[in-house]
Amino acid sequence: MPSDMHTHTAFSDGRLSPEDLVAAAKEAKLSYLAITDHDTVDGIRHLYEQGLYPSKTLHIIPGIEFSSEVDDHDVHILGYDFDMYNQELIDKVSEIAEARWSRFSLMIEKLRALGFNLTESDVLQLAGSSSSIGRAHVARALVKKGLVPTVREAFDRLLEHDQPVYVPHYRLPPDEAVALIRRAGGVPVLAHPKKVRDDALVEKLLELDFGGLEVYYPLHDAADTERYIALAKKHGLRLTGGSDFHASPNRVPTQLGEFTIDDELAAPFFHPPEALE
Repeated sequence: MPSDMHTHTAFSDGRLSPEDLVAAAKEAKLSYLAITDHDTVDGIRHLYEQGLYPSKTLHIIPGIEFSSEVDDHDVHILGYDFDMYNQELIDKVSEIAEARWSRFSLMIEKLRALGFNLTESDVLQLAGSSSSIGRAHVARALVKKGLVPTVREAFDRLLEHDQPVYVPHYRLPPDEAVALIRRAGGVPVLAHPKKVRDDALVEKLLELDFGGLEVYYPLHDAADTERYIALAKKHGLRLTGGSDFHASPNRVPTQLGEFTIDDELAAPFFHPPEALE
């Protein structure tokens, strides 16, 4: 059976609730599912506190995706199989959430100064349970109000790095993110290395205490995959992969289960909560 180690829920910028994501995973007959919301563990904690994790029919892996940056290169760091109640981790994601809120408020101010009639309430109604509000929520709110025709245009005209509404946000340095995941008992993995846009930088990053490299990814072609497999083996790292599923009609894949990895790659990251084993 297949597995997916990179997915998002409505607790960050995905569109499905954790319950609906789990239901979609079961429908797709996945064996292992990692929930890797951006800068938050609220989604996986929600499942645990609702008695839905662990599941008897699906192996769910606690995860997170930290946003980082090196010399204007986006670097994303996945964490797996950690203590989701680790106090240091909780304190840090709370700090990031507060910084995201300040950034979000400033984006709204910039939009209104440009004549866009969008309020914080408009975005919050759309964001729902998310504590990790970002540009995608703002873009979707702009589309919903008919202020721009598509999410892609919202980014291209307003929200991309060189556009008038862009606001940089607080990001953990890669070494701090990796160390934090390790101290919480987890395994840090460098996400979608092609999106770093610099393989020399990828190689340098892998000198940190990573445990894996996401070699299987929808935007990696066959040559990319082979190159990153070789790099992972060179550094003694586990091979991982996932779809980066958001349930968004504007990003591939649009359905959970369209892009998967072999169970044997996911299995080493799975350990049920001790109290419920």
